[in-house]
Amino acid sequence: MHLAFIRTRGQAGLDAPSVTAEIHLTTGLPGFHVVGLSDTECRAMRGRIRSAIISSHLKWPDYHITVNLAPAESIKQGARYDLPVALGLLIASQQLPEAIAHRREFFGELGLDGSIRQCRGLLSAVVAATQAGCACGVAIEGASVLASVTQSRIIAAPDLLSLCGQLQQPNPTLSVTNHSHDSAPITYPDLSAIRGQPLLCRALELAAAGGHHLLISGPPGIGKTLAASVLPGLLPPVTPAQRREVGLLRDLAGLPHCEAPPFRAPHHSSSIAALMGGTSQAIPGEISMAHAGVLFLDELAEFPRAVLNQLRQPLETGEITVSRAAHKHTYPAQFQLVAAMNPCPCGMTGRPESTCHCTPAAIQRYWRGVSGPLLDRIDLHITIDRPPPDALLSKRPSKAHSKTVRERVIKLRERQLTRQHCLNSALEGDQLISACRLAPETHTWFVAAIKALSLSARSAHRRLRVARTLADLGGSDTVSITHLETALSFREIDGQSAV
Repeated sequence: MHLAFIRTRGQAGLDAPSVTAEIHLTTGLPGFHVVGLSDTECRAMRGRIRSAIISSHLKWPDYHITVNLAPAESIKQGARYDLPVALGLLIASQQLPEAIAHRREFFGELGLDGSIRQCRGLLSAVVAATQAGCACGVAIEGASVLASVTQSRIIAAPDLLSLCGQLQQPNPTLSVTNHSHDSAPITYPDLSAIRGQPLLCRALELAAAGGHHLLISGPPGIGKTLAASVLPGLLPPVTPAQRREVGLLRDLAGLPHCEAPPFRAPHHSSSIAALMGGTSQAIPGEISMAHAGVLFLDELAEFPRAVLNQLRQPLETGEITVSRAAHKHTYPAQFQLVAAMNPCPCGMTGRPESTCHCTPAAIQRYWRGVSGPLLDRIDLHITIDRPPPDALLSKRPSKAHSKTVRERVIKLRERQLTRQHCLNSALEGDQLISACRLAPETHTWFVAAIKALSLSARSAHRRLRVARTLADLGGSDTVSITHLETALSFREIDGQSAV
């Protein structure tokens, strides 16, 4: 009887629970059995492992083989267990010394030629293994990104035979200090690309400075999509904590590593599972992939109402819990929402040079697709029109550039965090009132404005948050009547105002 134990890790959302591959060789009829609540892909490992071992000029053990992936109560998915099981077979058959498995964990899919292939979700496994004080054996593809984990020790090889040779060396650990070549270079359009839209440029800077959500309404072809793609370039660099979370999410989705704030623009035909996360494995959706970045919803009114209503809770909490029959995972979802829509189904309402054929009832139905509670969570609402033709054809560059605005945004956000330990968009209740520092005459004026405009409590608080950001942009410690007047100009768009 021969027995071997190899440590590896599974995948449970952004966590990587410990898994032990137990390999038992006994005499009797040759066979290969996998137990431990493995899925179909796991149980198909026999063919891959056998071919990989034989192709690597190693001996396939002629025994009855039992593989247990412990603990048995957790579901094991994917082909990441190929490599640890293969190494366990070689140890159990005495082709490798048992010492190679000491304080080491292994992850990887095996090709029929013995090559080791990269798997999704290994970044969280390496983080957990490093915290446990273990080195990690992985494929050489993508190893540099895994080696970027602080204090990690990576053993990378292109194939099974090379890895076996490395494991028997005194110091097989890979040392990688530069992993920039594995990062996906992302550049966003410059703010100067927006011509003849000073209100739109102002709204983008305001949204970036205070972390406010933004709704843009206007006819087709005026630059709404361009504006949304500009916003990530105005945001400060992601923090180390955010970079770690974004890296884990992108790794889980099989996307390349990136340093810039994410930008996600799902199509309006997206399902609830695609947007919020789901499927049988409870994988993250678009709102989680936009974490620490921008989620752009173009043609907002074309999204199913049921899909849009799912956004209400994540916009408030900054996270989403995806529950399925066998899985329940919580993912971060702290994003900035930018939504765009036409004033009516044809987009020509209010255009004197164009004819709109939409009836008032059709326009109302169009706007009813977006619920009031969702609009309540968007601080900035603007309506823009087509820019003048001379502005579009002007060779003079705009005075506003993303680099200049981003520098101001960074300073303003630092000021907010120092003052109240959060961005202006997160201010609530007494903290909001205290941060605004309204003078008596300003307080009286705003109370009268609330009554005259019939603002709800939530809407009034939104106006105060926007006014606080406007005051920060002007370098003022207090919110004035002028700031409140400007904030009120960004109040709700509705179907009636669009007519």
